[in-house]
Amino acid sequence: MESIENLLCRLGLQAVKELFGLEAKESDIQLQKTDKRFEGDITLVVFPFVKAARKSPEETGKAIGEYLQGHCPDITAFNTVKGFLNLCIAPTYWIASMDSARREDPHQQKTGGKPVVIEYSSPNTNKPLHLGHIRNNLLGWSVAEILKANGLPVKKVNLVNDRGIHICKSMLAWLKWGNGETPQSSGMKGDHLVGKYYVIFSNHLKEESGQILAQNPGMEKEEAERQTPLMQEAQRMLKKWEEGDKETRELWQKMNTWVYEGFDETYRQLGIDFDKTYYESDTYLLGKSMVQEGLEKGVLIRKEDGSVWADLRDEGLDEKLLLRKDGTSVYMTQDLGTARLRQQEFDAEKLIYVVGNEQNYHFDVLKRVLRKLGYPWAEKITHLSYGMVELPEGKMKSREGTVVDADDLMEKMAQTAKETSEEIQKRKEGNTAGAAAAANAQANAAARNDKELEKLYADLGLGALKYFILKVDPVKNMLFNPKESIDFNGNTGPFLQYTHARICSLLRKGGFQDTTPVPFRNEGLPLSEKEKSLIQNLLAYPGVLKQAGLQYSPALIANYLYDLAKDFNGFYQDTPVLREADENLRAFRLALVQFTGMILKKGLGLLGIVAPEQM
Repeated sequence: MESIENLLCRLGLQAVKELFGLEAKESDIQLQKTDKRFEGDITLVVFPFVKAARKSPEETGKAIGEYLQGHCPDITAFNTVKGFLNLCIAPTYWIASMDSARREDPHQQKTGGKPVVIEYSSPNTNKPLHLGHIRNNLLGWSVAEILKANGLPVKKVNLVNDRGIHICKSMLAWLKWGNGETPQSSGMKGDHLVGKYYVIFSNHLKEESGQILAQNPGMEKEEAERQTPLMQEAQRMLKKWEEGDKETRELWQKMNTWVYEGFDETYRQLGIDFDKTYYESDTYLLGKSMVQEGLEKGVLIRKEDGSVWADLRDEGLDEKLLLRKDGTSVYMTQDLGTARLRQQEFDAEKLIYVVGNEQNYHFDVLKRVLRKLGYPWAEKITHLSYGMVELPEGKMKSREGTVVDADDLMEKMAQTAKETSEEIQKRKEGNTAGAAAAANAQANAAARNDKELEKLYADLGLGALKYFILKVDPVKNMLFNPKESIDFNGNTGPFLQYTHARICSLLRKGGFQDTTPVPFRNEGLPLSEKEKSLIQNLLAYPGVLKQAGLQYSPALIANYLYDLAKDFNGFYQDTPVLREADENLRAFRLALVQFTGMILKKGLGLLGIVAPEQM
């Protein structure tokens, strides 16, 4: 069934052409929900056509309104307020549209064509995943799911930064101060254990560089760190690794294996997956060969000390290091190799990198260097830049061990969800009006075993975490407050989860599930303002989904779902459903409830949030 928006757009273009001789574009037709102060459902902005009409805005709106009403029987009335044409749409249209839409999957089937490759996570193997990684993973995974729901073929990939000076820091610290400690001997997850030695290295480095700074007051901190015996030893270890030294490689493999096992456990708990994982240790050599090709072509330069650079000064940037003077590679080197390898493997339509905004410059340079090297597919690279996550107490710092560990945070969120649920239960038990509801909740809890309750609390905790992070526009920095994220009444994940559970309960009481469409007849059904508003909101979902895909923004889905849940709860409080005496009207309202539950579940699924059937 053609949407009212598409119909009005088509007829609107036709109207201005026939009435005013204007060949307008689709973008000239601006439609919006009618202001609640005025009568109407959809408003057409007529200002773009006033000049061609040679009439006042009110007269222009009146002319277009009469044309539309004459060509569309679903328009029952209209009024103009200055340059705004407010259109009243027949209740039968809204009900028929809802009936048609609820029988179709709003998520499109995958189309053919080249895939969109989206990289996210990209952890370093010198520390466990933390809150910043959580935003990266949730954003990347959700964008991938949104693109798939828009019918695009998608490949989700991870690049593990498993080599480099930062990895050698953890390795060297373990050799010096580890005394053979392992995950088994310590009882620590492998990624946590390796992260512990990264912090130990940093502490010793701070001590050594502090001594140098004390002797050389004018020296920069970075230069002092480079001169420390500890950092020089780490650089020698990196060179031995790149030369294939047997002992260094064996230690590297052992410690990385510990980390991978830890990462996999965190990914499973977070609900994150990948189609393919790349490793920097496999791609940096291809990057180095590309740098060599660039030298041979004369588009890169080798300096007197042996280091290799890309000169981007004629493009308004500076020189970018690609190989150090000792021949070891940098991040840019492996990113060149990884990009080329992915393009060869997937022949991608687009290469999307989900990386924090502190790397904006890096990805600008990556595209420019690839262009210099003669790769036209460099234009396919898109950096999905996102803001940093901060806590009420400030920024996190890995080197100082002040990060919020992802595993600890997920555990804390589940515990907070449990405590919040129990607190609500106690308030209900202490409230005479809520005694029946409390008794019912107790009966439900008794019927569920501890394992089911544990899963529910984990789902609520993760729902709170994921929604709180994803509802924020990706480009913005955000402040994460765990206590604020779990609230069953606010703009939170648990509020949406509770709304879905309420819908499922209502359907069960009405004798239906959330799968088979509730049958009703669209004959003489009245339509209240709350019902109409809810239908309009539901019919808007495909448009929101499309925009979320175009903007790579799960926040559009998250905030749409919150508005939908608020709309539903307003409808539910004011409108009898199971108590409705008219059988057909009761069935229609149950169908509306069911459709709302379907869209909530679909949308929450794109955010990676479980939609519980009971709470």
